[in-house]
Amino acid sequence: MSSTVDSPQPPAASPSNNGRRTLSACCGVHALHDGYTDLLNVLYPLLQAQFGLSYATVGILKLLYSSAMASGQVPSALLAERIGGARVLALGTALAALGYVVAGLSGGLMGVAIGLVLAGFGGATQHPIASSLIASAFTGARSRTALGTYNFAGDIGKMALPIAFATLAAATSWREGLFAVAALGIASALLIPLLLPATSAERMTASKAAASRAAAGSDNRGAFRLLLAIHVTDSLTRSGLVLFLPFLMRDKGADLPTIGLALSLLFAGGAFGKLVCGWLGEKLGVVRTVFLTEFLTAALIIALLPLPLVPALALLPLVGVALNGTSSVLYGTVPEFVTPERRARAFGIFYTGGSVAGALGPPAFGLCGDIAGLSVTMIMVAAAALLTLPLTWALRPALR
Repeated sequence: MSSTVDSPQPPAASPSNNGRRTLSACCGVHALHDGYTDLLNVLYPLLQAQFGLSYATVGILKLLYSSAMASGQVPSALLAERIGGARVLALGTALAALGYVVAGLSGGLMGVAIGLVLAGFGGATQHPIASSLIASAFTGARSRTALGTYNFAGDIGKMALPIAFATLAAATSWREGLFAVAALGIASALLIPLLLPATSAERMTASKAAASRAAAGSDNRGAFRLLLAIHVTDSLTRSGLVLFLPFLMRDKGADLPTIGLALSLLFAGGAFGKLVCGWLGEKLGVVRTVFLTEFLTAALIIALLPLPLVPALALLPLVGVALNGTSSVLYGTVPEFVTPERRARAFGIFYTGGSVAGALGPPAFGLCGDIAGLSVTMIMVAAAALLTLPLTWALRPALR
């Protein structure tokens, strides 16, 4: 019995070293992978210009990437239980970088599509595994704080890599820009095993068991399904706006670096929104905060349409606050509806639901763009944000 009590002690006694190192490494990986995903929104207009693509075809390219990411999350988590999270993270990061190399080397659209699929499968390893590693390294309130830091790090990558890629692509070409970000990914893949302490499946299982004993609770599956539906709808809105914002900015006269700046402004506001809306969720409650952010998202998207370029750029940080702030509130509500031992699975489902919405939304909105034009499509994106309101209202009884 004493050995059972003593065995968890080393991980608990050394969080200052291993925990901090795990958090730092996972934050770096999160920034890289989220940056990898969002720089594609700069790449799509370049591909459209080179290959003469329709909006629907651009949406299909995003569908391929998002589908690969969504379908790879659960298998990567299972693989991590067998060979370790650090190894799978390193392999996934290398695969994502390889995907961008393939896309850059390709002379045709088919090769680009294959490269995006490879990059999507590589990116699928990041969210579930990094979250599990951080949850294993920190417990209780420390875990929530660490995961919040980890989530914020992703927005740093969203701000930095799109504008860096846009600058490189404008100075050279989109192919050389992809090679540059791929080199960053390969270097990161080599560093991950050195930075991340080995985490065995037994230690992760022990951590989950300890969490189960430390807290009692019961599942509220109906409320979780509602929360998931709100998250999916919110992700649908986000994917639509992020996909079409570069085209909207281009129609307002923005050049390539300015388009990168526009995305960076949006993501900078989103990073701030995650912090502010987490605080608002505590002060106002989940329902009021989601109503506020989603209504503001819809209103601001509509407001972007008639504005000239400079005022539209000035409005984008506020758009980002509303657009990304909701996700912070929803993510923090997941533990209220599931028991501790089922939270990892619940978060996995939550991530996958958002990924599926991100995969299916762009082709649907792209088809709308081809039929009705860009302005009507942006109005449809705004309307999608308002669909979350009745779902959120139905969640009220579970939150009392």
